[in-house]
Amino acid sequence: MNVHPEADAISIIARTPDISVSAADCVVTVPTFRRPQHLLKTLSSIAAQKTTRKFAVIVIENDAAECAGAKAAAPLFERNELQGFVILAHKRGNCAAYNAGWQMALASFPAFRHLLVIDDDEIATPLWLETMCATAETLNADIVNGPVPPVFEDGAPDRLKNHPVFAPAYNSTGIVPMLYASGNMLVGRHVLEAMEQPFLDLAFNFIGGGDSDFLRRAADKGFRLAWCDEAVVYETAPAGRLEPAWIRARSLRNGVISALVEKKARRCEPFGRLRVLAKSLALLAIAPVRGLCRLLANGSMTDAIYPVYIGLGRLMAEFGYVDEQYREPDKT
Repeated sequence: MNVHPEADAISIIARTPDISVSAADCVVTVPTFRRPQHLLKTLSSIAAQKTTRKFAVIVIENDAAECAGAKAAAPLFERNELQGFVILAHKRGNCAAYNAGWQMALASFPAFRHLLVIDDDEIATPLWLETMCATAETLNADIVNGPVPPVFEDGAPDRLKNHPVFAPAYNSTGIVPMLYASGNMLVGRHVLEAMEQPFLDLAFNFIGGGDSDFLRRAADKGFRLAWCDEAVVYETAPAGRLEPAWIRARSLRNGVISALVEKKARRCEPFGRLRVLAKSLALLAIAPVRGLCRLLANGSMTDAIYPVYIGLGRLMAEFGYVDEQYREPDKT
């Protein structure tokens, strides 16, 4: 088996015996870090997919010290309950894990057309894989995203469930101008072969936003983007994500990442950095008006202040602020 030149950063922990690598039409990648019990739920939802498509699974363990996810998942592959591999990405970080899985897919499965991504705190609905692939083929789309609604503990207030940090990017299936996240994503093999490596920029390794940057670069290359509203993946969200402090931190983070991704995209443009700064200032200036409109629409002050946090986050990025959330994933 040929592996990416950075093979020293990837180890195979487990594999399906006598796996037919040429048969897989789709590859599902599952990065994992210290969530072994939920990883098993995620893999169970993948194994239960209702589709005639031949698919393989690559679990990417990103905790070299404990390897709890790899230890939990390995028996499923060794018993042939899932086709594919469990690998260890020795380099820590969100982007490093994604890159390792995508490199392994390209190196190991020569015939796959669609690569799908699901995180280890998510549960796929039974028709997820089939619907994502069918949408890509019907719309002639190169990359597809779908919704990831959070599932909170009973009694969570609806006013927070509907906060913008949890809202989907779109509400109907079709071609879209931009996509933003990778938690429920399909990427065509031809896209990966055309994009420069590493796929996700390691500058975003611990702060998040590597997926947003990848998607923006793919859009700039002319790849066709789509949203599939029917391909739902549910995210198991801890109650802590409904705390005002978490929502505030995530809102600021969204603003920071927005500015960092745009700064990178405009770095070669004349006055590119000034244009990003001007946009950040404009967004902050208009944020009170946008917030008032939100308050009048739904009466939620938590919702109303979101545009202010986005503007503040973008300005914080100008002064070098980053929150390396993926160094402490329990806070994500």
